[in-house]
Amino acid sequence: MTITISSGHLAPVISLVAGVAILLAPRLLNYIVAAYLIVIGVLGIMHF
Repeated sequence: MTITISSGHLAPVISLVAGVAILLAPRLLNYIVAAYLIVIGVLGIMHF
């Protein structure tokens, strides 16, 4: 079995988890946005 992470499948999952977390605890918004930006930046750098 091979598990691959495609950006086409990863973004909706991240968005769904972030949306639920923000609904449950609105104070997490800053941390969720920061973590998302860091993850997207690291993934972008790794493709080069």
